[in-house]
Amino acid sequence: MAPLYLPLTLDEEDQSAGLPIFFGGINVYLEQQSALFRKAPGWLHNLLASPKLLNLAAGAAGKTRADDLGEMTVSMLRGEEGCQARELDQLIAWLRSEKPDIVCLSNALLVGMGRRMKAELGIPVLCFLQGEDWFLDGLPMIHRQAAWDTAAARAADIDLFVAPSVYFAELMGRRLKLPPDRVQVVANGINLDGYESAGPTNGGPILGYFARMCREKGLETLVEAFIRLKQRGRVANLKLRVGGSCGPADQGVVEEMKARLRVNNWLMDVEFFPNVTRREKIEFLRSLTVFSAPAMYGEAFGLYVVEAMAAGVPVAQPDHAAFPEIIRATGGGVLCAAKNAEALAEAVEGLLLDPERAQALGENGRREAHERYGIDTMAERMAEVCAGLVKRAG
Repeated sequence: MAPLYLPLTLDEEDQSAGLPIFFGGINVYLEQQSALFRKAPGWLHNLLASPKLLNLAAGAAGKTRADDLGEMTVSMLRGEEGCQARELDQLIAWLRSEKPDIVCLSNALLVGMGRRMKAELGIPVLCFLQGEDWFLDGLPMIHRQAAWDTAAARAADIDLFVAPSVYFAELMGRRLKLPPDRVQVVANGINLDGYESAGPTNGGPILGYFARMCREKGLETLVEAFIRLKQRGRVANLKLRVGGSCGPADQGVVEEMKARLRVNNWLMDVEFFPNVTRREKIEFLRSLTVFSAPAMYGEAFGLYVVEAMAAGVPVAQPDHAAFPEIIRATGGGVLCAAKNAEALAEAVEGLLLDPERAQALGENGRREAHERYGIDTMAERMAEVCAGLVKRAG
């Protein structure tokens, strides 16, 4: 596992420990800005790729924003023809020394690497699809179409794409102009160790959210739905727990949500759990009565939904993107109109007022999540896909 841009931040053990960081974020940025820096001496290039310096820069910068990265995105998609060609040379030199049978790119924003990898290494290149449309559509208009056109052109160099859902396979197949046989579906999986059924809650039911604390993932919609539920008063002692990643770019939204809750006199019934460990995340999920992360955009999968189901918690999700696919497959929750706080409040209230139904949905979700969405199941499926691709290439 070769890290790109920044050191990896993972729930699990870091399989990239000891490896260099390729396409270091500082170098990639400076190469975009300065033709002179593209010829910088090796010692300076290596210094700027140090993990400590990259972590420091990442902490100061906060979350990557598409509207700041139009030119750089197009350049990266152009691969050897872009400003970061030096980085690609170094990655290919390392790959040559590793002698892989196949290269798997983590997302479609890296398809520009495929052409040279295939030419230099003579092996198949596979690429995962993991929600890139939202980022590309967020680019400035002056760069957006160029990025999509370049991505589609370079997608022709990739032997196979793997999407986490039928919804996203079909969407990206259209947008990258891919024939159906070039995209396969392998659902994302989670490490199921430690997941157990949700325990009984003390002090009343708990509605929970666990995702990045931002509007795009639906935090504002959920807070509004919670306020409406409290105003109705049909569910006694209802609490809200909000967990997930919260970086510098998310703090403003969190403070805005707290202010809205404070004005409505419900802040004392809400707890926030930012940037927790894996163990703390599982404990958080197991404490919930109902889960919802009503993402506003077309979520390619929604791993947080599967995590909640694995803990035995019924979910209430918008009826769009990959969510209907997951809920149909598991029977672990209910759907409601998307981008609609009132519809979400009604869906959540229906579960809270019918504990037997909620429990049955939670049990369905837990059983199917453990059967369908474990990391071992995903690994076995990916091994089959990769083996088949290598065999065809040989």
